[in-house]
Parts: sequence; C-alpha cells; structure tokens
Amino acid sequence: MSDSAASAAAVLLDRIQAPEGSGREIPDAATREIIGRAPVDSVAELDEAIARAKAAQPAWEGSGHEKRIELLLAAADAIDANAEALAYILSREQGKPLNGPNARFELGACSAWLRTSAAIALESQVLVDDENLHAELVYKAAGVVGAIGPWNWPLMITIWQIGPSLRMGNTVVAKPSEYTPLSVLAMLSVMNEVLPPDVLIGISGDREVGARLASHPDVDKIMFTGSTATGRRIIESSAGNLARLTLELGGNDAGIVLPGTDAAAIAQDLFWGAFINTGQTCAAMKRLYVHDSVYDDVVNALGEIAASVPMGNGLDEDNVLGPLQNKAQFDIVSRLVEDAKARGARVVTGGESAPELGELFYRPTIVADISNDADLVQEEQFGPALPVIRYSDVDEAFKWANGVDVGLGASVWSSDPDAAREAATRMQSGTVWINSHGGLHPMVPFGGVKSSGYGLEFGVEGLKSVAVTQVVSGPGRKG
Repeated sequence: MSDSAASAAAVLLDRIQAPEGSGREIPDAATREIIGRAPVDSVAELDEAIARAKAAQPAWEGSGHEKRIELLLAAADAIDANAEALAYILSREQGKPLNGPNARFELGACSAWLRTSAAIALESQVLVDDENLHAELVYKAAGVVGAIGPWNWPLMITIWQIGPSLRMGNTVVAKPSEYTPLSVLAMLSVMNEVLPPDVLIGISGDREVGARLASHPDVDKIMFTGSTATGRRIIESSAGNLARLTLELGGNDAGIVLPGTDAAAIAQDLFWGAFINTGQTCAAMKRLYVHDSVYDDVVNALGEIAASVPMGNGLDEDNVLGPLQNKAQFDIVSRLVEDAKARGARVVTGGESAPELGELFYRPTIVADISNDADLVQEEQFGPALPVIRYSDVDEAFKWANGVDVGLGASVWSSDPDAAREAATRMQSGTVWINSHGGLHPMVPFGGVKSSGYGLEFGVEGLKSVAVTQVVSGPGRKG
C-alpha cells in the first residue's frame, strides 16, 4: 500500500478519533500497536444523537426517493474515493489483509451494496381494484433506525444496515463494535460529506450505550448482527418500545459433500467457504461432512491448501489470511482445537498458534477423524479451524448437519446437479448454497432460521424490512 494511502488514513483518523488523553485505545490486530483512540460516548450523548436523528427524519423522508437515490450514489462515490485509506484502517484495526477476499474486497462491497440499495424500486401493491373498492399497500419509512454492527465485517455489514434504511427515508444512529469503531466511524465521516446533517450519526460506546440504543423509546427499528446471546438481550431490551427487529445472529454452518464428488474440483471453494476472513464470518462453513468414498481425497486436498496459504500482517500485499481480531476469539479457537486433540482427532495441518507472526495468529487448521459430538463441531469456532467429519449414511449426515439450534447458511457439494438440488431442500438453514458456500448478492435476500435470528436483508425484502406498511383504501371505479 502506498504512503499516500497511509497519510490519507491518518487524516481520516484525526477527524473522528478522541482527543489526546481521552477515549479508548484501539490496537492493530496484527502487531498490537495502538493505532488510534475511539470516542467513548455516554448514554446522554446517545440520547442527544437519537433526538437529532428523530428531528431530521421527516425532512429526509420528505425529500423523496429520487433525491435520496442521488445522495446515496454520491455517498458510494465518496467511499470509492477514500477506499484505499479506509482499507488501510480496516486492515490494521480488524486484522484482515488488504488482498484476497478481505479489506479491499470489503470496501468494494460497501459501494456496490450502497448503489444497489439506491437502485431498488419498492412499488406499492394494489390489493383490490374493482367497482366497489381500490386498496393499495404502501411502504413508508419506519422512523429512526438503530444499527448495531459486528467486528468481523464492520464496514460491509454497517452498509447492509444503513443503505436500505436511508433509501427508505429513515435516519440512522449507527453503533460499531467496541473492537472495530475507527474504521466504521471513518466511513460514516466520509459518507456525511455528502449526506444532510443528522441523517446518519455514528455513536461509539460500551455495552451500556448499546443497550440504551436497543431500548430507546424513539428508536423505531433495530438492526443487529452478532452473537445469539447478545441478540436475545436486544429482544428483551426492545420489548418496552416494541421496536421492529432484524437480527442476524450466530451460525454454525454445515457443508455436506455427497458420494462420488470430485474432490479436486471443489477443494479451493471448500477452503474459502470455511476460511474467508480467517474463518471470522457468520455464514462461513464451520463443519464439513464428507462421504467415505471421497473423505481422504477431500481431507488431503484441504490440508495442502491450508498449509500453503500465506498468513501474516494484513498490510503485506502477499498475505490473504490474518490474525484473530481479539484475544477472546483466539482463546475460543485454541480451546476447541485442544479439546479435539484430547478426544483423539487428527490434526492434518495447523492446530497451533503462530507466535512468530504475532500474538493473535492461529495457523490454518484442518481437523480430521473427529466425532460429531466434539465441541469443535457443536460450537461455533469463528476462526481458522475446520472439522471434517466422515459419514457413510447420507441420512445420518443430514441429521448431524441439522442437529444444532442455529441455521444461518449451509451447503451441499456434488458432481450431480439433480442430487445437489434435492439435498439442498433437506438442509435447515436460511440459505443453502450448491458447490459453494457463503456467497452473497445484494439482490438475493439473506437471513437465518432457528437461533440464527429473523428478518431478511438485501433486495426488495431488505427494503421492506426497514419500512412500515400502510393500507390506503377508497372507492372503486364505480365511485
């Protein structure tokens, strides 16, 4: 990355970070060097931000769809113009490398999703149109949206939340994760160069601030991406004000490789389905069930890829895997792999930290010959360790795959398209991919079942989720 991008990043950080001697220090995920100071806003400051957003909302909705589209496209242009600087901040704060499906990829997705949100039309629906009655269902802004984001894809998921919300005429108060506030606040600052005042407000604080955002009486809609445990608390917090909710919660996505599948043909896609963002992705593949007939071939192919993928500091242009973002997540991955070893599972490659790279690096790990009841299979590891479970009975594989209380995504892998499509219908998840895992499209709705949350994002359904409906009913043609 050029020196000019680093300099531009420093300018953005100076714009949004807390004054010297205040705020919370944010470390570089790879080196642990302090890169900036995040503001620590109070509940009172949150209340003031929500009041400003509420006051700005009627004029923003009243500006009309065409004006909002124009401004969202301008915001996307602003993100593109600052993409290298934002990618630099993101790479350091979150840990993901610049290249591969990582920081630059995430910035490209931000502007692409924002442009798609601007382009989607949500038309009113004629319900009855006869001589006696004309009734239409129309969609209006919900009001003020509270957007609470995660630390794994902090910029992209924030755009998933705020893009449709702004498009429909809502104002937004966005709270980033305490682990990755700087990159999000920097992106919001860039967007606010073109948006009207108080339409989009960033707030940076602790869990008390997040809880207040979820329970505030003037917040009409909450969008949250994060753990199932936190999602349950948000549901409880929002009960008092009956805020509408979109919750994208934890996942423990299963993949099933069907009998006779060509291992060489799917190995790269299998690997990246599990290891994108160093495994720190809600809809990454967390468990892989492989039939006896191809088990050894799949395990060997995955092991070879895992052993060869470059890992290290994200600012090194050659790396495509980075560290775990935080110590708590590093400890979870370490614990689950150690438990698998203690149970007699076979570590094909990895299975240990990489201290020569940095404190939070964990080698890409493939674990074979592991039982379905192992903690590494039953718990979401959210890191660079993939358990590969052998099966001989296809029905049992589906029973195992569906036997957890979450259902965000899943995948089936086969050289037979008809067999794959039939198998996909047996998976209990919000999305099922065939011969791939985790790919998303801004026009294709996405959401979970079971304890993976509820509500849909993306496309027309995503716009509906941040709107309220109104039925307008009047005389028909005879009247």
